[in-house]
Amino acid sequence: MNSFEEDSVPSASRRIDRYLKSRARRIRWSEWLSGKRYQTARFADRARPWYVIAHSVRDAAKVREFAFAIEQDWAGVSERCRQAYDEILIGAPGLIVVEYRRRNLCGCLGHRHVVVKEKAFTEPHDALGGASVGELDIAFERVESWQALPLSDTALDTKFLEGSRLEEFRRQQFRLRLLSVLLHETHHLASPHEPESAVRDKSLAFYREALASYVEKTVGTLSLTIDRSFSRFG
Repeated sequence: MNSFEEDSVPSASRRIDRYLKSRARRIRWSEWLSGKRYQTARFADRARPWYVIAHSVRDAAKVREFAFAIEQDWAGVSERCRQAYDEILIGAPGLIVVEYRRRNLCGCLGHRHVVVKEKAFTEPHDALGGASVGELDIAFERVESWQALPLSDTALDTKFLEGSRLEEFRRQQFRLRLLSVLLHETHHLASPHEPESAVRDKSLAFYREALASYVEKTVGTLSLTIDRSFSRFG
């Protein structure tokens, strides 16, 4: 059986979908009735890892936003930002399950799981092409309220406050925070013995540069005289 690296994007996605649908009907119905759903996503410029986002049906809109961050926002950050994670993503499991929840009892943004707990992926399966599997969780409400870089986040928020683009900026900011946390926990999966300080510094550097790049590109495409949200950037 071919690995995900040898599959086309539609083929790999269908392979995961077929596997989930091939399980016993009682298991699938139990998940469905409990509100459990899955969505796949992948960075557009690489064959792996594939992310399988396990979530509640009530959070479907938030999951679409998360998938957009993985599939679209990642492609929009600078090449230097993406290259900084080349070795980490190459060394990560081929398939990563993300438990996407509203909050964690401990208050953390996310965790790397030492063992895979999501029942659908706890054991190897031929349909998954022999891909190694890792698992992490992300508490998206906590990420949304998190000030990753308090001084610069507050300063940028103030700059947008008087204009019409504040909400758009905050949604982009949230998605970049999600990417930062996802990369942080993926880094832990790929290099479990790496010091937390080094992992955190790298993910915060990604967030800082990606956000600055977004602001710079946005300012460059708008008329400062029309949209007051950028009136104080000069």
